[in-house]
Amino acid sequence: MANIGNWENVDSGVTRKIHEPGKNIMMMEVEFETGAIGAKHSHPHEQLTYCLKGKMEFDIEGAITILSQGESIHIPSDAVHGVKALEPSSLLDTFNPLREDLLK
Repeated sequence: MANIGNWENVDSGVTRKIHEPGKNIMMMEVEFETGAIGAKHSHPHEQLTYCLKGKMEFDIEGAITILSQGESIHIPSDAVHGVKALEPSSLLDTFNPLREDLLK
């Protein structure tokens, strides 16, 4: 079972906390040190991301978007995406349906 409700290191300069999921939707906080990378990947889940603090550079299917505190971005199902922290940053990610790969 995932480490629900506790912070865990997931990569160099990246930590996350997965919140207790609902039936069809889930949420997690992700914190990044400056320069930390969220490697490019894709998943069949629709994702909405809200920037809690900082500034992030998102690459979604080759389109670059800078996301700052108070802004949000939609990541469609199966879109290849990655992120880089331009300063210390925190994101709130929501997924539908559940990311079973993260909950195992």
